[in-house]
Amino acid sequence: MPSYRSRFYALLLLCTYPVFAQSEKPKIQIAFLADIHFQDLYGKLSDSDYSGVKNPVNGKYTLLRTMESQLRSTRLFNENYFALFAALDDIVARDIKIVALPGDYTDDGQPLHVRGLSKILEEYSKKYSIQFFITTGNHDPVGPFAQESGKDDFLGTGGQTQPIYSELPKQLPQNSLPPVITKDISKMGYAAIMESLRPFGFFPKESDLFWATPFSDYDPENYTMESAQTSSLLKNRIYETAPGYQVPDASYVVEPVPGVWLLAIDGNSYPLVAKPNADAKDPTNYKGADLGYNNMPLKKHLLPWITKIATEAKKRNKTLLAFSHYPMCDFNDGASEAIAAFMGPKKWQLSRVPSKEMADALAASGLKIHFGGHMHINDTGIHEVAGNVLVNIQTPSLAAYIPAYKIATLRPNEIIEVETVALKNVARAQELVPLYEMEYEHLKKEHPERIWDKTILKTNSYLDFTDSHLKELVRLRFLPEDWPEGFGAFLKQKTASELAVMAQLQGNETLKNVTPKRKKEILKQDIFKKSNFKNWTGADLINDFYRIRSGDGLAEKYIGSERIQSYKILGALFSVEKPNEDLKQKQCRLFFTILKKFLEGAPADHFLVDLKTGTVNAIEGK
Repeated sequence: MPSYRSRFYALLLLCTYPVFAQSEKPKIQIAFLADIHFQDLYGKLSDSDYSGVKNPVNGKYTLLRTMESQLRSTRLFNENYFALFAALDDIVARDIKIVALPGDYTDDGQPLHVRGLSKILEEYSKKYSIQFFITTGNHDPVGPFAQESGKDDFLGTGGQTQPIYSELPKQLPQNSLPPVITKDISKMGYAAIMESLRPFGFFPKESDLFWATPFSDYDPENYTMESAQTSSLLKNRIYETAPGYQVPDASYVVEPVPGVWLLAIDGNSYPLVAKPNADAKDPTNYKGADLGYNNMPLKKHLLPWITKIATEAKKRNKTLLAFSHYPMCDFNDGASEAIAAFMGPKKWQLSRVPSKEMADALAASGLKIHFGGHMHINDTGIHEVAGNVLVNIQTPSLAAYIPAYKIATLRPNEIIEVETVALKNVARAQELVPLYEMEYEHLKKEHPERIWDKTILKTNSYLDFTDSHLKELVRLRFLPEDWPEGFGAFLKQKTASELAVMAQLQGNETLKNVTPKRKKEILKQDIFKKSNFKNWTGADLINDFYRIRSGDGLAEKYIGSERIQSYKILGALFSVEKPNEDLKQKQCRLFFTILKKFLEGAPADHFLVDLKTGTVNAIEGK
């Protein structure tokens, strides 16, 4: 078996050939695709004759979820199937050869979808020589061990809902077609998912210059393929947090090209349900992993290993890029406190924000840059402790607004260029419209109370489709569930001018008692003349608030600079607490404080990260 050094020099010769031929160093780029949530629309069930609902236009049988279910979810279930191909084709066009997937690459780790994803990645790997590296998300696997599952919101004949389960439940949903039973819709555990996706990082390959797990007992000097294969066995990757509570850890570090280490962190931790005599082998006795690194104390070995890898990478002059499913520091641009005051401490996924103690520990490990997912947002967080700076880059989802992926380009002097590539147009994204129309007609006739906004079917691009999805999600879920009662309705009814006046009220003035003369005086101020306070309303503001939250700088481009400027002005004016403010003024202050912080966050679109200093600088004009 060739040694690490011999394979290193052989690959080094291949990689440096263009240097001699073209007098320039080859560019190393890594694409990050997060939260794909792939569902195999055209997959085949291995143990059932059911093939889905027939599309009346093209005759294809399709396994899709209802539009009604999509519009109440933070992610799409169906169109992201096409978005995955669009992203991969764009990566191929850019000649990128390394792709990392920071988790949630499937709907819920079902055999049907894992098989479909594996087939696609294998096809692109063989055809275009792309190396894929995967880590786990809270949807793949959902728990440490396999478990029965199913969905009751697939679309069936005549626009009705079609339940599909791996096991017949005790209680069936009402107003649905008879259920389909198939093991292909169960939730796979660690062992099955890692084996099914074996070629994509979970296990070592001959082409790897180095590969190791948190439990490996070798280093690059004595690395061999045999030692890596032994270390990769699942029985050698088990940790115990309580007697009888043994769970695999899928973390690994790999050197796919000379000088670059990819640290794939398995951030999943599954707390055992605290109840008497809980069976540690019962998959239903585990809580989910969605809290991310806040659960990491359950994996006592992980942080020391991350620290060891960061130290070794620095000592060996390796460029270390870490990726995992979960954010490593605050992803709210410092607005978490205001969000808690505005919505409540348990709202808007605040429980997923890593604690300061955990962010401190991760920054102190020596990691410099980390690519995460989970939140379906475009964001850059910077966390510093004791001189160590960690840059946490949140990769958007392909299944939400704005659908995008990240490209990291390694530049000289420890500079990483990060570019966010939005998917505007996606081929075949309109393919399912006839099926949604069938669903809509069924609901209109049988369940008008559940009807959704049909304008989403008339969108002209995938980007517009995700925008319509977000607006319906805000209307149907976010406003009713997260916002203070009545404030959403209050804000929707306000014009931009009324909000401008409200921001400048003094003393006991309110919108109800302020005089027309006083309103004119306020609006004549230069600060309001320099921006657009006419062509938007409170309803527009609410939708833009969520656009900015999700897309950051990408969304600002579509909202427009004039409107963004008016939001910044109001953010500055409302951020100052006024004496005797009433409830609505206080809520406006908190709301605009949050928006202001979102608009002032670190660059998240196209920027440079200096690994030596931790500074992040935007690349303008891109």
